[in-house]
Amino acid sequence: MKPPRIIPNSPFARIARRVLGSSSVAMVLGNAIHLSGATREEFLRDPYWVAHEMCHIRQFQEHGYLPFLWKYLVESARVGYYNNKYEAEARVAGQRDAQLYVHNGVLPDPATMHRGAGEPS
Repeated sequence: MKPPRIIPNSPFARIARRVLGSSSVAMVLGNAIHLSGATREEFLRDPYWVAHEMCHIRQFQEHGYLPFLWKYLVESARVGYYNNKYEAEARVAGQRDAQLYVHNGVLPDPATMHRGAGEPS
């Protein structure tokens, strides 16, 4: 698998950030992570957030680009963003796989991780 592209100041992520009412958003489209409200460096410093978005990349690969977009949108319309099964899976992966994305070997305190829209602070 080739490394994902990281696209800061993405207009797609800016729209998502406004819709979700969040101060920062990372969203995946295919093999690209789109950011708004966070720099590439801020994103990469949070292994929990990176692991979460990498799960979405795997979901795109497993389901296919358009099929996954459709399934994700239908699921969000049905149960809401936070209860979306693809988001739930990515939240679990964010905790489970964070160690894979640590650069200095020390996993930061989970209390410092990025909080997505609808997540308790």
